[in-house]
Amino acid sequence: MNKIDRRGFLRSGIAGATTLVAASTGAFAMMPKADEQKIIYRTLGKTGIRLPIVSMGVMRADNPNLIRAAMENGIVHFDTANGYQGGRNEKMLGDIFKEYPRDSFIVATKVKPAGIERRTGLPTDKTTAKDFMDKFDESMKRLQLEYVDILYMHAIQSAGMVNHKEIVKAMKKLKKDGRVKHLGISTHTNEIEVIDAMIEAGFWEVVLIKYNFNLSNVDDINAAIERAGKAGIGVVAMKTMAGGFFDKERTEPVNATAALKWVLNNPHVHTSIPGMTSFDMLEENLRVMVDIKMTENEKRDILIAENRPGLFCTTCSKCLDECKNGLPVPDLMRAYMYAYGYANLEKAHTLLSDLETGANPCVNCSDCSVSCANNFDVKTKIADISRLTTVPHDFII
Repeated sequence: MNKIDRRGFLRSGIAGATTLVAASTGAFAMMPKADEQKIIYRTLGKTGIRLPIVSMGVMRADNPNLIRAAMENGIVHFDTANGYQGGRNEKMLGDIFKEYPRDSFIVATKVKPAGIERRTGLPTDKTTAKDFMDKFDESMKRLQLEYVDILYMHAIQSAGMVNHKEIVKAMKKLKKDGRVKHLGISTHTNEIEVIDAMIEAGFWEVVLIKYNFNLSNVDDINAAIERAGKAGIGVVAMKTMAGGFFDKERTEPVNATAALKWVLNNPHVHTSIPGMTSFDMLEENLRVMVDIKMTENEKRDILIAENRPGLFCTTCSKCLDECKNGLPVPDLMRAYMYAYGYANLEKAHTLLSDLETGANPCVNCSDCSVSCANNFDVKTKIADISRLTTVPHDFII
């Protein structure tokens, strides 16, 4: 893969990108010809979309030139969501995409239904199709598109939501009307139940699932992913870097290349959406896009990393029954990872605000009753991350 000349790219600006894309004749013809035969492709289930194994998670990205550089170097699938950066993420993509032919990129966005009960993952009376559709319409205005290729019902953890009649009906209508090409679900928790419910329902086309070397139930997840693939459901992997760092000081990084190769060596994973915020990250991931063979050093790094707790919560959810205060411990651990692993204070702050657990949710507990399967010091982590709730949101943006 050609090394990206940052200064040259910034000087050339959009002129180079437009020239490259204007010459394309199909949806995936924008990558440099020298690398065209090297990129590894897989078909996203029954959608029929043929994608490079590396796509781009745009959640934390805020540099339009980084997106353009990704497009110029063969990445065609971009993943965003209604809530990312308070909508600024979708707006940035929309401003970029209007410079390119519509058939030269694949865009996925996600809408999280309101009112889902955190402990059970089940809907409440606030979980309505109207709320879902209002958010989707908002996303489309930001993206400035007539359709999105994939729409996910976001952050689902129960079969009850997979089969939510009102929202499913609304999503099917969006597909019928041509505003959405393919329907999917993203899941961070209770993934096996979600995947099996999707398979049974028969119409879902894509699942976005957390998948990395640090999962405690990796054999069961592998089996579920394989079942999804056999049922024609496209499998997209997220959280591939398992938190990014092993320590909150960010001095001990996860071997990102090894972690991504580990994910993509599962043939039932069709593509991945590692988050990218720098040209260095993009270059690393572009190299993986053409070569997923792990070196001996990379294998060693993964073996060592598997025995370290790091910052990634596997959301096994055993802690939910152990916490005397009934706190959403996995969500709090995820906020901790966003803040310290991803350096994304805004995402952590937004999640904590949604949780409404306050600045010191463990204040009345002298001894923590949670025995974390990942050996996290749960009480210390909760006290640490909860301090963020005292900071006004506009100070963080």
